[in-house]
Amino acid sequence: MRRIIFLLLIFISANCWSQKPQIINVVTHNRTTIVCNPATGSKPFPAWGVFPSSEFPVRKITMKVTLGSPDSLNTAHWDYLDHIYLRRQGGVNGEPINYEIGRMLTPYGSIYNNDWSWKWEVDVTDFAPFLRDSVEIEYVHSGYEDTSVGWALTIDFEIVSGPPVVVPLGITPLWNGGYKYGDPEEKIEDNLLPISYESLPGTAINRIRIQHTGHGMDRPKGCSEFCSRWRELKLDGQLVDRRDMWKDCGANPLYPQGGTWVYDRAYWCPGDLQVPDVIDVPVTAGKHKLSIEMEPYIATENIQAVENISAYLFHYSPPTRKVDVAVDQIPVPNNEQQFYRLNPACFNPRFIIRNLGSENLRSVTVTYGTDGFPKQVYHWKGDLKFNQTAEIIIPGELQMNEGENSFSVILTRPNGLKDGWRGDNELKTTFSSPQVMPNKFVLQFLTNYKPKDNEVILLGANADTLLHYSPRNLEPATLYTDTISLSEGLYELCLTDSAGDGLEFWAEPQNGDGSLRMFDMNNNLIHAFESDCGNGEKLSFIASPNFVADTTRARYAFSLYPRLVVAGTELNLVSNKKSDMTVQITVGGKIWEKHEYTGIKKGSYNYNLSNLPYGRIILEVFMDGVSQFKARLHKRKG
Repeated sequence: MRRIIFLLLIFISANCWSQKPQIINVVTHNRTTIVCNPATGSKPFPAWGVFPSSEFPVRKITMKVTLGSPDSLNTAHWDYLDHIYLRRQGGVNGEPINYEIGRMLTPYGSIYNNDWSWKWEVDVTDFAPFLRDSVEIEYVHSGYEDTSVGWALTIDFEIVSGPPVVVPLGITPLWNGGYKYGDPEEKIEDNLLPISYESLPGTAINRIRIQHTGHGMDRPKGCSEFCSRWRELKLDGQLVDRRDMWKDCGANPLYPQGGTWVYDRAYWCPGDLQVPDVIDVPVTAGKHKLSIEMEPYIATENIQAVENISAYLFHYSPPTRKVDVAVDQIPVPNNEQQFYRLNPACFNPRFIIRNLGSENLRSVTVTYGTDGFPKQVYHWKGDLKFNQTAEIIIPGELQMNEGENSFSVILTRPNGLKDGWRGDNELKTTFSSPQVMPNKFVLQFLTNYKPKDNEVILLGANADTLLHYSPRNLEPATLYTDTISLSEGLYELCLTDSAGDGLEFWAEPQNGDGSLRMFDMNNNLIHAFESDCGNGEKLSFIASPNFVADTTRARYAFSLYPRLVVAGTELNLVSNKKSDMTVQITVGGKIWEKHEYTGIKKGSYNYNLSNLPYGRIILEVFMDGVSQFKARLHKRKG
């Protein structure tokens, strides 16, 4: 166990710290180009950052990780497991630490262009004692792609000053490595052994922090990447946590991707910075034993499953404040990419509060609203233990101006008392208003071959259903057309897919190709839903009788089907204005075919791919010289 002895001074000084937090950003990697090492399957990218000194009181540290298309390479293709390590502290001669502080699962990036990027974030406050002074952060990229493709990596640590929520006393590394699963010759329980440790004097909370992902593809269950299995944690023989190691990937906010992104996986998804499991257990000082157990399983063929686990136990004091509440997140309204599926929004602001005090949080006053409009008040009641969260959803319309807006949430009077530290009682977000649409339009819904998976609902301000395409009434490969007349106001049009594979998915051509599109009364396209949308997609909009179409702005709707091909595919295009079109077909970054068209507004175009090699093919469409559509195909043998 590594003891932490110097933070007591920080805690003492923090008692006098300003209630207004200071924010410091430390960037260790700034658009660093990362590529694979095909010879070894792993390549490290170390960098140093200068963090605050040990005297600086830290309230919270958020690690923000951005992957983008690199400046001089094509975007990488595969979903690889990458690790972010805290290697050393105190300079090049510092003692090795080697703690994993983050785990990135890269997206399928073959359909992203040079201006693409995506930002994720994760709380790494538990490692605050080691993110001090000069620190080496290493991003380890796995995989075997050649060096003609890669990512632009940025790692930014956002450090918020203030009194610590709990005082860190020590850290005990637990299980760290890849553990075989389902192997009859090497059972996982023989390697995931119980760990005995001793809690230090003054310890009140043991926090278990786990990064855990499953990999490999055995038979009969497809473990560990594509099998659900449970995991249990026991402290001193008592169950403290049990969960199914499975994740719904059709809900990923980063979509579409150029691979099998919609398939649910073993506690991870392509294009995701994994949020670790955090389990807080009240303890007393003294000896304890922690054990981990996986669901029993024996594979029969292709035995290769691995459970990749990185786990640490943090020793903490009791919470430093009796009454302490924080605004944790504002998912709605919010322009951040992580909340892309929820925004822009018309209705139901939602925010997450967290109890950081030793007393259970039973009430708090919430003042919220958009700047420039009267604030509203909500009185929350519940029963939150330390570090637990509650999501608050307020029914009703969002107030906003057209364009950019600012929204705030302020918490006061937790449990009817003064908050122990007010620095995190307020949070602001920036959000954009939904687009303005005509109050009269035509909706066209083309079903695929599995219409029973889909549902389309148009909702008004009072959550009243104005249009409903019910799964039980839908027929395969059928075009449904309705003319919609609405009163002026706010609306949401929602498409859902119960199978999680959208209206079209390249790896499942047997399901057909569907679409959901909106046209004005002159038959001009005004909006197209993304068909490759996993669990679905939502459009919030403002219906206005004064809507005037921008005839200078082109709108496009594309479909490419099939995308799992033997010889040929068909491209379909609908637009609101004529444009010159270039279709470019590439393999491995090399242009194989280019087709030029002039004055195109609508049409279907067939392409014979029989002369192209097997494997991944990229088809990209340029309209008036600007890339507007890029899709992945896969050519297989007939």
